Amino acid sequence: MLNATEIAFCCYAVTDMARARKFYEGALGLKPATAHDSEHGQWVEYELGPHTLALGSSPGFKPSPDGCCVALEVGDFDAAMAHLRAHDVKFRVEPTPTPVCHMAMIFDPDGNSICIHKRKAK
Repeated sequence: MLNATEIAFCCYAVTDMARARKFYEGALGLKPATAHDSEHGQWVEYELGPHTLALGSSPGFKPSPDGCCVALEVGDFDAAMAHLRAHDVKFRVEPTPTPVCHMAMIFDPDGNSICIHKRKAK
């Protein structure tokens, strides 16, 4: 039996690590926990609570809007939308209310999809 105990990380493929880091650290305000280069490519990890969002750049690892998708929980959804628009972030899905949350889908510079999310109070 495999007996998986947690998700170690979610990873997005990127083609230009410097451009990706500018977006993830500038527009999204994430702080890198680790970063390294190897013969297999480049890697950056951002720790968000007990979870890790990673970026990887390697010849065989290609970005896609239909691949992995992380949802980033925000404290103030409207302020987050204003911040993203001020950074000229491209929206895949405009802000949308659902019965349980508010969400929007954005693109990173490589076309990967990221969900911006705010749970509604119960």
